[in-house]
Amino acid sequence: MIEKVNPCHPDKVADRIAGAVVDLAYEKSKSPKIAVEVLIGHGICHLISETSVVMDNSDIEAAIKRIAGDIKCDIVQVPQDVHLADNQKDGIRAGDNGIFKGMPLTDEQKKLSNIARDIYARYGCDGKYILSGDRLIICQSNAKSSELAAVYPDAEINPLGDWTGGPDVDTGATNRKLGSDMADSVTGGGLHGKDLSKADVAINIHAFLKAQRTGRPVELCCAIGDEMIDGLAYSDIVSEAEEYINNLGGFEKLAEWGLY
Repeated sequence: MIEKVNPCHPDKVADRIAGAVVDLAYEKSKSPKIAVEVLIGHGICHLISETSVVMDNSDIEAAIKRIAGDIKCDIVQVPQDVHLADNQKDGIRAGDNGIFKGMPLTDEQKKLSNIARDIYARYGCDGKYILSGDRLIICQSNAKSSELAAVYPDAEINPLGDWTGGPDVDTGATNRKLGSDMADSVTGGGLHGKDLSKADVAINIHAFLKAQRTGRPVELCCAIGDEMIDGLAYSDIVSEAEEYINNLGGFEKLAEWGLY
Protein backbone atom coordinates (compact mmCIF):
# COMPACT_ATOMS: atom_id res chain seq x y z
CA MET A 1 0.00 0.00 0.00
CA ILE A 2 1.47 3.36 -1.03
CA GLU A 3 0.46 6.98 -1.64
CA LYS A 4 2.10 9.26 -4.19
CA VAL A 5 1.50 12.96 -4.77
CA ASN A 6 2.72 14.96 -7.74
CA PRO A 7 4.89 18.13 -7.82
CA CYS A 8 1.85 20.45 -7.84
CA HIS A 9 0.37 19.12 -4.61
CA PRO A 10 0.54 22.02 -2.08
CA ASP A 11 2.97 20.14 0.18
CA LYS A 12 5.24 19.46 -2.78
CA VAL A 13 5.02 23.11 -3.83
CA ALA A 14 6.36 23.95 -0.36
CA ASP A 15 9.13 21.35 -0.75
CA ARG A 16 10.07 22.69 -4.18
CA ILE A 17 10.28 26.26 -2.89
CA ALA A 18 12.49 25.13 0.00
CA GLY A 19 14.68 23.23 -2.45
CA ALA A 20 14.93 26.24 -4.74
CA VAL A 21 16.19 28.38 -1.84
CA VAL A 22 18.83 25.76 -1.01
CA ASP A 23 19.88 25.86 -4.68
CA LEU A 24 20.23 29.65 -4.36
CA ALA A 25 22.43 29.20 -1.30
CA TYR A 26 24.72 26.84 -3.23
CA GLU A 27 25.03 29.46 -5.95
CA LYS A 28 26.54 31.80 -3.34
CA SER A 29 28.68 29.30 -1.43
CA LYS A 30 30.28 25.93 -2.14
CA SER A 31 29.25 24.65 1.30
CA PRO A 32 26.37 26.67 2.76
CA LYS A 33 24.65 25.68 5.97
CA ILE A 34 20.93 26.18 5.59
CA ALA A 35 17.55 24.89 6.73
CA VAL A 36 14.37 26.23 5.11
CA GLU A 37 10.77 25.85 6.25
CA VAL A 38 7.82 26.85 4.06
CA LEU A 39 4.11 27.19 4.77
CA ILE A 40 2.02 28.15 1.76
CA GLY A 41 -1.66 28.57 1.04
CA HIS A 42 -4.49 30.91 0.18
CA GLY A 43 -2.43 33.65 -1.41
CA ILE A 44 0.58 33.77 0.89
CA CYS A 45 3.90 31.97 1.32
CA HIS A 46 5.66 32.13 4.70
CA LEU A 47 9.35 31.17 4.48
CA ILE A 48 11.94 31.00 7.26
CA SER A 49 15.57 30.28 6.41
CA GLU A 50 18.25 29.59 9.03
CA THR A 51 21.32 30.16 6.94
CA SER A 52 25.03 30.88 6.85
CA VAL A 53 24.52 32.58 3.46
CA VAL A 54 22.40 35.71 3.23
CA MET A 55 20.46 35.80 -0.03
CA ASP A 56 18.67 38.66 -1.71
CA ASN A 57 14.99 38.49 -0.75
CA SER A 58 14.10 39.43 -4.31
CA ASP A 59 15.78 36.24 -5.56
CA ILE A 60 13.85 34.16 -3.04
CA GLU A 61 10.60 35.91 -3.99
CA ALA A 62 11.30 35.26 -7.67
CA ALA A 63 11.76 31.54 -6.94
CA ILE A 64 8.52 31.43 -4.94
CA LYS A 65 6.53 33.10 -7.70
CA ARG A 66 8.11 30.94 -10.42
CA ILE A 67 6.91 27.83 -8.60
CA ALA A 68 3.66 29.03 -6.96
CA GLY A 69 2.50 31.91 -9.15
CA ASP A 70 1.67 35.47 -8.14
CA ILE A 71 1.52 35.21 -4.36
CA LYS A 72 2.32 37.37 -1.35
CA CYS A 73 5.70 36.50 0.16
CA ASP A 74 6.68 36.67 3.84
CA ILE A 75 10.42 35.95 3.96
CA VAL A 76 12.59 35.72 7.07
CA GLN A 77 16.33 34.97 7.00
CA VAL A 78 18.21 34.44 10.26
CA PRO A 79 21.77 33.27 10.98
CA GLN A 80 22.30 29.61 11.70
CA ASP A 81 22.93 28.86 15.38
CA VAL A 82 26.61 29.39 16.18
CA HIS A 83 26.97 25.96 17.85
CA LEU A 84 25.58 24.19 14.78
CA ALA A 85 27.83 26.23 12.53
CA ASP A 86 30.90 25.39 14.65
CA ASN A 87 30.18 21.66 14.21
CA GLN A 88 31.34 21.93 10.59
CA LYS A 89 34.12 24.48 11.13
CA ASP A 90 37.07 22.07 11.03
CA GLY A 91 35.69 19.36 8.73
CA ILE A 92 32.62 17.60 7.38
CA ARG A 93 30.77 15.92 10.23
CA ALA A 94 27.21 14.74 10.73
CA GLY A 95 25.12 17.89 10.93
CA ASP A 96 22.44 16.51 13.25
CA ASN A 97 21.31 13.51 15.27
CA GLY A 98 19.04 10.93 13.72
CA ILE A 99 17.96 7.43 12.83
CA PHE A 100 17.70 6.42 9.20
CA LYS A 101 16.18 3.54 7.25
CA GLY A 102 16.63 2.53 3.66
CA MET A 103 14.16 0.04 2.19
CA PRO A 104 14.15 -1.63 -1.23
CA LEU A 105 11.27 -0.36 -3.33
CA THR A 106 8.47 -2.83 -3.97
CA ASP A 107 6.93 -3.50 -7.38
CA GLU A 108 3.74 -1.83 -6.12
CA GLN A 109 5.61 1.34 -5.20
CA LYS A 110 7.38 1.47 -8.55
CA LYS A 111 4.08 0.90 -10.37
CA LEU A 112 2.31 3.77 -8.60
CA SER A 113 5.27 6.08 -9.19
CA ASN A 114 4.99 5.40 -12.92
CA ILE A 115 1.20 5.96 -12.86
CA ALA A 116 1.65 9.28 -11.03
CA ARG A 117 4.23 10.48 -13.52
CA ASP A 118 2.09 9.42 -16.48
CA ILE A 119 -0.96 11.33 -15.21
CA TYR A 120 1.09 14.38 -14.25
CA ALA A 121 2.68 14.51 -17.71
CA ARG A 122 -0.79 14.96 -19.19
CA TYR A 123 -2.42 17.29 -16.66
CA GLY A 124 0.42 19.07 -14.83
CA CYS A 125 -1.60 20.08 -11.78
CA ASP A 126 -2.32 18.94 -8.23
CA GLY A 127 -2.94 15.21 -7.83
CA LYS A 128 -2.78 12.37 -5.31
CA TYR A 129 -2.73 8.63 -6.03
CA ILE A 130 -3.04 5.50 -3.87
CA LEU A 131 -2.37 1.87 -4.74
CA SER A 132 -3.31 -0.91 -2.32
CA GLY A 133 -3.20 -4.33 -3.93
CA ASP A 134 -5.70 -4.19 -6.78
CA ARG A 135 -7.29 -0.96 -5.52
CA LEU A 136 -6.12 2.14 -7.41
CA ILE A 137 -7.45 5.53 -6.28
CA ILE A 138 -6.81 8.55 -8.51
CA CYS A 139 -7.57 12.09 -7.34
CA GLN A 140 -6.51 14.43 -10.14
CA SER A 141 -7.49 18.07 -10.19
CA ASN A 142 -8.55 19.96 -13.30
CA ALA A 143 -9.19 16.71 -15.16
CA LYS A 144 -12.36 15.13 -16.46
CA SER A 145 -13.00 11.91 -14.61
CA SER A 146 -14.35 10.37 -17.82
CA GLU A 147 -10.98 10.94 -19.53
CA LEU A 148 -9.09 9.25 -16.73
CA ALA A 149 -11.57 6.37 -16.64
CA ALA A 150 -10.84 5.66 -20.28
CA VAL A 151 -7.16 5.11 -19.42
CA TYR A 152 -7.65 3.52 -15.99
CA PRO A 153 -11.03 1.76 -16.23
CA ASP A 154 -10.62 -0.20 -12.99
CA ALA A 155 -9.59 2.78 -10.84
CA GLU A 156 -11.65 4.80 -8.38
CA ILE A 157 -11.40 8.28 -9.86
CA ASN A 158 -12.19 11.56 -8.09
CA PRO A 159 -14.65 9.97 -5.61
CA LEU A 160 -16.29 13.33 -4.82
CA GLY A 161 -16.33 14.48 -8.44
CA ASP A 162 -14.15 16.75 -10.54
CA TRP A 163 -12.21 19.33 -8.53
CA THR A 164 -9.61 22.07 -8.61
CA GLY A 165 -6.57 21.92 -6.38
CA GLY A 166 -3.34 23.66 -5.45
CA PRO A 167 -2.47 26.09 -2.64
CA ASP A 168 -5.69 28.05 -3.11
CA VAL A 169 -7.63 24.96 -2.01
CA ASP A 170 -5.28 23.49 0.60
CA THR A 171 -2.21 24.60 2.54
CA GLY A 172 1.21 23.08 1.98
CA ALA A 173 4.12 22.61 4.38
CA THR A 174 7.70 21.43 3.98
CA ASN A 175 8.35 17.71 4.51
CA ARG A 176 4.69 16.79 5.07
CA LYS A 177 4.69 14.19 2.28
CA LEU A 178 7.72 12.10 3.16
CA GLY A 179 5.74 8.89 2.68
CA SER A 180 5.23 9.92 -0.92
CA ASP A 181 8.93 10.79 -1.30
CA MET A 182 10.60 7.89 0.50
CA ALA A 183 8.07 5.00 0.57
CA ASP A 184 8.98 2.59 3.41
CA SER A 185 12.27 4.41 4.07
CA VAL A 186 10.57 7.16 6.08
CA THR A 187 12.16 8.01 9.42
CA GLY A 188 12.05 11.05 11.68
CA GLY A 189 14.05 13.50 9.60
CA GLY A 190 12.84 15.65 6.74
CA LEU A 191 14.51 15.34 3.34
CA HIS A 192 13.87 18.81 1.93
CA GLY A 193 15.09 22.36 2.52
CA LYS A 194 18.49 21.44 3.98
CA ASP A 195 22.10 21.50 2.83
CA LEU A 196 24.18 18.40 2.20
CA SER A 197 25.87 18.45 5.62
CA LYS A 198 22.53 17.63 7.27
CA ALA A 199 22.22 13.91 8.00
CA ASP A 200 18.52 14.10 7.09
CA VAL A 201 19.69 14.67 3.52
CA ALA A 202 22.97 12.80 3.18
CA ILE A 203 22.31 9.68 5.28
CA ASN A 204 18.72 9.30 4.08
CA ILE A 205 19.98 9.26 0.49
CA HIS A 206 22.87 6.91 1.35
CA ALA A 207 20.59 4.44 3.15
CA PHE A 208 18.01 4.51 0.35
CA LEU A 209 20.58 3.95 -2.41
CA LYS A 210 22.31 1.16 -0.47
CA ALA A 211 18.97 -0.59 0.02
CA GLN A 212 18.29 -0.47 -3.72
CA ARG A 213 21.77 -1.85 -4.50
CA THR A 214 21.67 -4.67 -1.97
CA GLY A 215 17.95 -5.43 -1.96
CA ARG A 216 18.11 -5.44 1.86
CA PRO A 217 16.89 -3.05 4.57
CA VAL A 218 19.46 -0.59 5.90
CA GLU A 219 19.19 0.91 9.40
CA LEU A 220 21.64 3.56 10.61
CA CYS A 221 21.93 6.16 13.34
CA CYS A 222 24.26 9.04 14.07
CA ALA A 223 25.06 11.69 16.63
CA ILE A 224 25.77 15.25 15.62
CA GLY A 225 29.49 15.55 14.99
CA ASP A 226 30.04 11.91 13.91
CA GLU A 227 32.83 11.57 11.37
CA MET A 228 32.23 7.89 10.48
CA ILE A 229 28.86 6.29 9.67
CA ASP A 230 28.18 2.84 8.18
CA GLY A 231 31.94 2.27 7.98
CA LEU A 232 32.38 5.33 5.75
CA ALA A 233 33.74 8.79 6.30
CA TYR A 234 30.83 11.20 6.58
CA SER A 235 32.46 13.28 3.85
CA ASP A 236 32.08 10.29 1.48
CA ILE A 237 28.39 10.00 2.35
CA VAL A 238 27.96 13.71 1.64
CA SER A 239 29.76 13.32 -1.70
CA GLU A 240 27.45 10.42 -2.64
CA ALA A 241 24.38 12.54 -1.84
CA GLU A 242 25.83 15.51 -3.71
CA GLU A 243 26.35 13.43 -6.85
CA TYR A 244 22.82 12.04 -6.60
CA ILE A 245 21.23 15.49 -6.23
CA ASN A 246 23.39 17.04 -8.95
CA ASN A 247 22.37 14.27 -11.35
CA LEU A 248 18.74 15.12 -10.68
CA GLY A 249 19.38 18.81 -11.36
CA GLY A 250 19.48 20.22 -7.81
CA PHE A 251 17.51 20.36 -4.59
CA GLU A 252 14.37 21.72 -6.24
CA LYS A 253 14.36 18.78 -8.65
CA LEU A 254 14.82 16.36 -5.73
CA ALA A 255 11.74 17.91 -4.13
CA GLU A 256 9.51 17.23 -7.17
CA TRP A 257 9.21 13.48 -6.65
CA GLY A 258 11.52 12.62 -3.76
CA LEU A 259 13.66 9.50 -3.97
CA TYR A 260 11.56 7.47 -6.41
